[in-house]
Amino acid sequence: MQTFSEVFEVVQDDLDDLNHVNNVRYVEWIQTISKNHWEKVTTEDMRKEMIWVVRNHYISYHKSALLGDTILINTYIESNKGPISTRIVEIKKKDSDELLVKGVTEWCLLDAVTFRPKRVPEAVQSLFM
Repeated sequence: MQTFSEVFEVVQDDLDDLNHVNNVRYVEWIQTISKNHWEKVTTEDMRKEMIWVVRNHYISYHKSALLGDTILINTYIESNKGPISTRIVEIKKKDSDELLVKGVTEWCLLDAVTFRPKRVPEAVQSLFM
């Protein structure tokens, strides 16, 4: 399995009223790293032919991130079945490797023209596994 990672610092706009990273921001980060991973490993032609939509998110919140924390986000594809791809996203404190949030998202692959579900092609699976 191929892992994709990004590192960044928590900024003021990421925080909620309790001065913790807002839960909505974690969902945005999960979607952003998923998109960035897809765009990094695929070709422009692939991206014109296929699009992904979220079928569901399962998110477990373990600890809070705070202003100034350096965050490491790792993601990888756990499995593919038909048009469904299960992606894992782990958000950790970079300095301690402490797990903050774990997301499991089922993405459904669609044909970019018809918007109908499309089996994940072997060529795409091989890029992520």
